[in-house]
Amino acid sequence: MKAFMSICSLIFTGGVVTNNGDYFVLRHGLANSKQVFESTGTGRVVFLGGSITFMSGWREMVCVELKHRFPETKFDFINAGIPSTGSTPGAYRLVRDAFKNGRVDLIFEEAAVNDFYNGRSDEEQIRGMEGIVRHARNINPNIDIILMHFVDPEKMGEYNKGKIPKVIQNHERVAAHYNLPSINFALEITERINHEEFTWENDFKDLHPSPFGHQLYFRTINRLFEVAWVNKPVAEDSQVKAHYQPEKLDEFCYDTGMLLPPNNIEKVNGFKMDPHWQNTVGGGTRSGFVNVPMLVGKNPGDSFELSFRGSAVGLLVIAGPDAGIIEYRINNGKWEKQDLYTQWSQGLHIPWVYMLETELEKGKKHQLEVHLLNQKNMQSKGYSCRIVNFAINSDE
Repeated sequence: MKAFMSICSLIFTGGVVTNNGDYFVLRHGLANSKQVFESTGTGRVVFLGGSITFMSGWREMVCVELKHRFPETKFDFINAGIPSTGSTPGAYRLVRDAFKNGRVDLIFEEAAVNDFYNGRSDEEQIRGMEGIVRHARNINPNIDIILMHFVDPEKMGEYNKGKIPKVIQNHERVAAHYNLPSINFALEITERINHEEFTWENDFKDLHPSPFGHQLYFRTINRLFEVAWVNKPVAEDSQVKAHYQPEKLDEFCYDTGMLLPPNNIEKVNGFKMDPHWQNTVGGGTRSGFVNVPMLVGKNPGDSFELSFRGSAVGLLVIAGPDAGIIEYRINNGKWEKQDLYTQWSQGLHIPWVYMLETELEKGKKHQLEVHLLNQKNMQSKGYSCRIVNFAINSDE
């Protein structure tokens, strides 16, 4: 009971419960998207996140509900969920995956589970999430964005110790700075389990929720719709207004992130473009990351160089059972090492973004050199490096 009372007393952007018991903060709300849906008869809604977004469940329920609330509106719903990805990959694939069909009116964004489990630092969590928000609003200043924090056992444990999970603090810092609606499912599920309304083991079951869990997520999202669009109705003569863009929280946030095809390289030795990469070494693959072009190096000594403009550079790789170790340097600087093998690589060619440098001088051309080393993780079967894209926080 003491732990539960400590949760209820959290009056902080990462753990607040509103006076009416809702587990969300409305802030500037969703007036723009409602106005667009009703006045134009069209709407584009993007769901950006990891596997909990990608899988069937709450997302489809939200789509059905939006069509019910706006029956005269023709919607384009985009599932931009990619399993295993968090806010950093999201920031770099935003344009490609979220804005591929043009203007977007509403984005649902979640990354609190993967940002934690993927070991992203506090700084990286803020740079990624702020990059998504700021870039989206630079593209469409009228866009509405909802940040969501899904639950997992580690977050429940933190709340039951009277603490706010750091990843939620970081994402809420972005939400508060940009006045975005946010939903704290992690706190809601923890408190409701503590109330003995249901159990994790029998009802919610996993961080990839059971159908029951997806229904809980949907109901809270629908409650936010009700408060934003019914309890606080938009005046009939109101106009869509551009959201205020404040100063950056982090000067080096990924707000100009882009994915660069891997074929614009120089001084190539050993690396080759495979136009339709196929898995021949075992392990699973992710949809969208097989039978696609990749820059592939397999042998120690394989190398290349890349010229680019931007404040950050990284590699979007497929880190499978034979992932190797690279050595890299920028602008003839110090050589650094990056092991491409992850804790999931043994059984999966997992898409992974490794940021190599993130605070480069802006407005300047930079040179990246990459070598495959004659070293590998003890669990790896080889020395491979498979690059799907370069991640560039671009100046161009």
